[in-house]
Formats: sequence, C-alpha cells, structure tokens
Amino acid sequence: MIDPNALDTAALAPYLEAHVDGFRALRTIEKFDTGQSNPTYLIEAETGRYVLRAKPPGELLKSAHQVDREYRLMKALEQTRVPVPKMLHLADDASPIGRMFYVMEFVEGRIFWDPALPDLSNETRSAVYDAMNEVLAALHDVDFAAVGLGDFGKPGSYFERQLSRWSAQYRATETDTIPEMDRLIAWLEAQEIVDDGRVSLVHGDYRLDNMIFAPDAPKVLAVLDWELSTLGHPFADIAYQCMQWRLPNSSSFRGLGGIDREALGIPSEEAYVERYCSRRGLSGIDNWTFCLAFSFFRLAAICQGVYKRALDGNASNPEKARRYGEAVPLLARLATEAISQKH
Repeated sequence: MIDPNALDTAALAPYLEAHVDGFRALRTIEKFDTGQSNPTYLIEAETGRYVLRAKPPGELLKSAHQVDREYRLMKALEQTRVPVPKMLHLADDASPIGRMFYVMEFVEGRIFWDPALPDLSNETRSAVYDAMNEVLAALHDVDFAAVGLGDFGKPGSYFERQLSRWSAQYRATETDTIPEMDRLIAWLEAQEIVDDGRVSLVHGDYRLDNMIFAPDAPKVLAVLDWELSTLGHPFADIAYQCMQWRLPNSSSFRGLGGIDREALGIPSEEAYVERYCSRRGLSGIDNWTFCLAFSFFRLAAICQGVYKRALDGNASNPEKARRYGEAVPLLARLATEAISQKH
C-alpha cells in the first residue's frame, strides 16, 4: 500500500537546492510520528537538518491546513520576544510534492511529552511552567499591527465566530451521536457572549508539547504548530492551556488530572492564571468557566476532524488519530463537569 504522506525525494531535492538558501545534497526524509493535522518531516542534508511541514493529501476542509498562514505568522514573530524557528521557504500547491509546504530551521532541544515532567526536579518543573507562562503573556502583548499582522483575523466577537466555525466543522465530521457534545454545544450557544474589546494574536493550540526547550535550561527556544493561530481573544489561549490541569494523565493528552501537583512543584491552575494576569497587568479573568468549556468543545471538534480523516484514509498518523476520536466523549464530559462545578 502506498503511503499518502510519502514525499518524492528525487523531485524534492533539486527544488530545495534552488529555493532554500545554502541547501545542498538532500540525504534523507523522515516523517515525524507526531502532529495529526499537517504532516511534518525531518530533512537531512549535507548542509544540516531542516524541517518541512506540508498540507496533508486528499480532500480538505476549506478553512483548514493553511500552512501558508503558519509560515507568515512565524516569519512575523521573528522580530518579537516570542521564540519561533527561522522560516526558510514557502512553496505553493504547484510544488514538486503537489501540496503547499514550508521549510524552517531545525531547532535542537527538548520536547516534554508528559506534563508531569517526571525526570525533572521540583525547581525545574516550576521554572518550565513559568517559562511557558512568560511566553504566552509575551505573545498576547505583541503589537500585531506593527509586525504586519493587522489583517491576520477578524477583530471582535472571537468566541461567537469560533463557536459557529467549530460547531459547523464538528457537524461536518460527526460520525456518531455523542449526547454530551450536543448538550455542551447547546449550553455554549445559550450563553450571552459579550465582546470586551480584547484582541491579540492567539496560538490556538498552546500546550507543553508544542514547545522546544533548551537542552540544559528551562527556557523556551521555539513555539511550534501555529496552524490554528489567528487574531482572537487572549483568554481563549490561557483557558486552552489550563485544560491540561483537568485532563487525566492516562488520556491521549497526558494531562495533570489526578496528579499531586503541589508535591511536584507544578503550580495550581489558579496560581498559573494569576501569574499570567500579573504579567499582563490584569486583575483577573471573567467568565472563566465559559472559556474552559469552550476550549474543551473546540478541542473535541478538532479531534473529531482528525478521527474522520483517519476513517477517510487521510490521517497523518491513523492509529493515533483513532485514539483522538475516542477522546471526544471525554472532552465533552470534562466540559460539562466544569460547568456543573460552577453552578
């Protein structure tokens, strides 16, 4: 069976030499087994290592897999305090692989897959979480107009627009009826969403394993996977990350639920949010329960789309994609539990 994600090395090699400054003598291409949306590859060449990130093959939803947006955003962020890999080239759909892709530098460092950080000391765990917090605050403080991203999204009514978008995408990829998802969507739609005027760049998938840390220090060297980035409400990003405090550690997402976080030096959800607010000069976050419930819903809708691509034969990692599909009911349940705790 032909792998739909395989790349044509013979066609790609001369193209990269012609379009990536200094690139010479492609040796190997290896697909990373992580990343469920846009397949990502390690490129080994005589001149070093590079990363190539492409649209997936097959028929795609209109608003998904816009790797050109990722490229544009990271290129703009190179001039800010938000650490990103250096962008090297963007290819359009007429590329040698027949799909849009971009090439960026390979960043050497550590990726932490388990948020409990079992191999680190308490002091280092605390410092890792504080480093994540600092970068998130820096992202939300970026003057997006000044770096050329004033048209990167629609300002205002972020939650309303996102709820409409992801509800539609969830229904378009729905494979089974999940009552808790139906109840969650109904609850979210019934809330009065008041636009408070806050607009920032948002990552959209801000979490520990989308970052590369320095090999020997709790310092973020690069934030990855910007596919869902846009202009939006900063509280969506902080709430999305704080889902990790509630997800069970045994789930596909390796959360912090059920772990004695205080004993490990990991801040509580409340302390993490308070530190973020302090960095941004905020007194607190209103409607926190809505932000959390929305984040669980949005992730569930994304997971449902990944699962549907697996059933259609277009997933980047089919086995892992099926596990994401199984997580949809869990995410809906955690959202409804957060709502119940509030009332």
